[in-house]
Amino acid sequence: MAHTHDPLNPHSHDPNPAPPSENTDFQTTLPNGETRIITLDDLRGLPQTTVPDCYIVTTGHGTSGPFAFGGVRFADFVHHLWDGKWNVAEIISGDGFGTRLTADEANASTSRPILLAITIDDRPLTRADGLVRLIVPSETDDALKQVKWVGAIKIV
Repeated sequence: MAHTHDPLNPHSHDPNPAPPSENTDFQTTLPNGETRIITLDDLRGLPQTTVPDCYIVTTGHGTSGPFAFGGVRFADFVHHLWDGKWNVAEIISGDGFGTRLTADEANASTSRPILLAITIDDRPLTRADGLVRLIVPSETDDALKQVKWVGAIKIV
């Protein structure tokens, strides 16, 4: 039996210094199967939050920061698209890395919320910086829940 890569299973991830594409749009799939394409302008149009003292931990590159990331609280993003109950969101990078967040995780912190980040230190993230990035401020070691170059989100 061939081993298949599961992007949602935390794993060692080789650093990828180049963006998988220049396109920052990503597809979001809702629990009812409906899909929506989310643009950078869509994210800019939602309420913004800034979380200071965040770190990026990158395989092979160590830790960098602290940074102040700005963007949309992940819980607000989901609520904007889906009024109903949800349990898990699967976030996949354009380069194939991914993670899962539970609704409880997304709603847990109001002072240091999980973000879909579009700014860093008050300037727009570039595509090379990882725009759009999933930032999990509570992670300071392995950062297995942080996703650079968000390419798809599936809400279950």
